[in-house]
Amino acid sequence: MKSNFFKYVFAIFVICIMVFAVYKIKTEEKKEEEQQATISTEEKKVTEITLGVASLDSTNPILSKNKNIQDISRLVYEPLIQITSDYKAEGCLAKEWAKQNATTYIIKLKENVRWSDGEKFTADDVKFTIDKIKNSSSIYVTQVQNIANVEITDDYTLKIILNKEIPFFEYQLTFPIMSSQFFQDKEFNASLVPVGTGMYKYTDVQSTYLTLEKNNNWWDTKTKLTITKVTVNLYSSLAELYNSFKMGSIDIIDTDNNNLQEYIGTIGYAKKEMKGREHIFLALNNTSNFLSRKEIRKAISYSIDKTNIASNIFNNQYFTSSFPLDYGSWIYQEQDASAGYNPDQAKKILIDGGWSYKSNYWQKIENYKTQRLQLNLAVKASDSTRVAVAQNIAAQLENQGIHVNIVQLSDDQYYNSINVKNYDMILCSINLSLTPDLTTFFGDNNIANYQNDEVRSIMEEVKNTTDENTLVNKYKRLAEIYKEDVPYISLYNNKFTVAYNTGLKGDVTPNWYNVFYHIADWYK
Repeated sequence: MKSNFFKYVFAIFVICIMVFAVYKIKTEEKKEEEQQATISTEEKKVTEITLGVASLDSTNPILSKNKNIQDISRLVYEPLIQITSDYKAEGCLAKEWAKQNATTYIIKLKENVRWSDGEKFTADDVKFTIDKIKNSSSIYVTQVQNIANVEITDDYTLKIILNKEIPFFEYQLTFPIMSSQFFQDKEFNASLVPVGTGMYKYTDVQSTYLTLEKNNNWWDTKTKLTITKVTVNLYSSLAELYNSFKMGSIDIIDTDNNNLQEYIGTIGYAKKEMKGREHIFLALNNTSNFLSRKEIRKAISYSIDKTNIASNIFNNQYFTSSFPLDYGSWIYQEQDASAGYNPDQAKKILIDGGWSYKSNYWQKIENYKTQRLQLNLAVKASDSTRVAVAQNIAAQLENQGIHVNIVQLSDDQYYNSINVKNYDMILCSINLSLTPDLTTFFGDNNIANYQNDEVRSIMEEVKNTTDENTLVNKYKRLAEIYKEDVPYISLYNNKFTVAYNTGLKGDVTPNWYNVFYHIADWYK
């Protein structure tokens, strides 16, 4: 009996050893398969991407006016201050900066930066670049036009003196810096390919393509680039570029063209859509007879269905908007600073304000005289789309009993009207800058003739603080006042689209300023 017991124990022991051995072998096989799969995946990674440029004018980023080149230049050339994906200013070639007084900024530069030809980057390069931009027709000229002087303290410190106070001036320092040494014996023209300090450098320039490769002198040694080579194909037109993308010859394109799908179709690629720079809004003249009254401004705001405009006029190719900074800016994350569409609430506000609807008019007796609510809406006649928007707004307000006369102005009349502000309402457009400054909307002599002591105080505070929590809270309050007082009615922003090859992997998080955030992690 005892003998049989030991036999059973021994048999069970042998079986356990065999099961463990099989498990161990299978585990090792699986681990080896995973390692092989990882190796295989890494071997299959493509470390080159292809971009496109239509109608190349110059590779010099200061002189080029080509949007594609401006995008690609951010891979080769760097600014003092760069803009993050949520539109925040952060140091690039500038290590730090400080506002010494209303018109003076001190900039400390990074000391470990070299140009792609090996020369040191210094404050001389910054002064050289600013001088070149000021004496050119560069797209960056407005960013330096208020710089009165640049004083160099040492190789890595400089002082920028302005001719007047510019709120958030650091956001103007986003222009690419050029090498003074490189141009020491060369003419500053569009035909030369300057050296840069960025992650890539130009290694070949031909009539049909450009080649960018890793810049081994790049100062950011912590960032490892997966993409080692960028080929830029050159095309004679945007249509040719779009067709090349459709055929799979280009990996990524960006555009604010509303008809993009007519060129590239709707399948075979991924895309990201976001609000662009163009901000369209109604300015309500706060000093006009009727619009000086808040209840009328609010009633107008409640009476306009923005989605109706986006759908019927723009075929949903524009995004509705509620505030000038609601395009993804870090400083304003709230997404609703408008009253919203509520026609019943509009009527209630007018009634509560003493207005009554009689004989197809909103009326009110003041000083023994009957006031009938009717307004003029000014619009630029040369812009047929804007005229259509104005007609849509007028029709919506007419449905509410608010009579609107559309005044179509020539271009000269339109801009003169803005200067003298002889309108009730005017349909406006502005290309938003990178800065969160809202002087256009709230500053002295603003388009709406709007005055508010609290707003004036906030505008003074925000230009003299760098505390992020303070800025966020102050801008939140500005949006609340914008919604409550209705000096303007934000309508919509254009749509900015980035389309890319589905085989392009990594974190593709563009905005209208920069398409190539996180390119270091991209691969195919």
